[in-house]
Amino acid sequence: MSTDQPTGTIRATFAVYDWPNNVCGPASWAERLLPGLQEHGLEVSCLALCWGESGPLVSNLRRAGVPVSDTICVGTSEDRVRWILGEVGRLKPHVFVPNLVVPAMYASRWIRESGISTVGVLHSDDPFYQGVLDVFGAGKRHDALSAFASVSEELHRQAQRRISRESESICIPCGVPIPPEMPKRSGDFQFGYVGRLSEVQKRISDVTRVMCRTVREVESTSGYIFGDGPDRKNVEHILASEGAGLPVSLIGRVGPDEIQSHLQQMDAILLLSDYEGLPIALMEAMACGVVPVVCSMKSGIPELVRHGETGWIVNDRGESVVEAIRTLRDDKSLRTRLSRNARELIRHKFSHDVSVEGWERLLLRLASRSRVGRLQIPSKVTLPPVHPALAAEDQRERQVPLHSALLRALGDTVRRVLPGVRKSDFTSTNEQ
Repeated sequence: MSTDQPTGTIRATFAVYDWPNNVCGPASWAERLLPGLQEHGLEVSCLALCWGESGPLVSNLRRAGVPVSDTICVGTSEDRVRWILGEVGRLKPHVFVPNLVVPAMYASRWIRESGISTVGVLHSDDPFYQGVLDVFGAGKRHDALSAFASVSEELHRQAQRRISRESESICIPCGVPIPPEMPKRSGDFQFGYVGRLSEVQKRISDVTRVMCRTVREVESTSGYIFGDGPDRKNVEHILASEGAGLPVSLIGRVGPDEIQSHLQQMDAILLLSDYEGLPIALMEAMACGVVPVVCSMKSGIPELVRHGETGWIVNDRGESVVEAIRTLRDDKSLRTRLSRNARELIRHKFSHDVSVEGWERLLLRLASRSRVGRLQIPSKVTLPPVHPALAAEDQRERQVPLHSALLRALGDTVRRVLPGVRKSDFTSTNEQ
């Protein structure tokens, strides 16, 4: 079998999800990383699985010059695996990055067998990513990915404890651009939220309510909400009732290339989620010198926010948020120190350049091990059992249990020789 060893340009193919009005950290991560790797001389391509239709990630990647093949998520997981295998067979990358895309991780079994290294990306520590580690890190040997890239040290430690010897774990933080330092404007103290408008994880109603309460109780403050998502109507309802007449504004979705110009006008940013990985919106704000006000969370937050040094940690989503904003508004020297420290932390450890260089080193190392041969697309795609944490993105072909299939075959045979026998006599209760 002929093989393609990486003697020249390294080829890497990434898988992503996209949908209309896609506002999420992994999308911002891909939108910046892939063009950045191209600028470093790698040949990068993208496979996009789209829910409903393609969204801003696909269009922005294409605008940046990244080749994108996209498909609508119809049919079954097996159909998506076949499409991915066909595209990877056509592109022949040295490294395939299934990222967080479930069918792409399933397809990685055959991709790895063809000599191509595979990399999953852990963006958070919620149940979905624990399911990813269960199946593709600690599961059957043939389902294991070559490597897991975690966006925070805590996620990296979790992966190291879980994965088998078939895989390796590495930490590569997400990175954000570092804009020129701008003088802070005078006037009202401005604070904001940037991200998905969702109750799940983000607690967006709590964020909106505490914004309204804060501007009501703390003079000379104003709040701004940037983003879109499934629970936008909840935000609009709260602003129309509790926020009527108050200086709290819903701005809506702002693209990654524009958000930092807005953030440079902010003094503080709120993040009151139940959990996070390494939140890109928070890093974007800190890169602009915006002081983070966050709930205490594990995973990546402690790597970004140290109370009283690079930001402010609150104990609840009510009174302590109001007091934090009051303190930052009143103590300009404290605000200036936290702002400077936040910006310097991002510049040294979490910049776009740091992230791109980390990924470049990983892809080059994995490509040196790759021996790209012919990718065999199986006539029957057999997948592991559906993991409960991955089920929402894993629509399977209807599987008839073996005993049911045997009973059905026996019934067909008997009916041919004994007319009048009912089909139900040979149908399992599971099928009725």
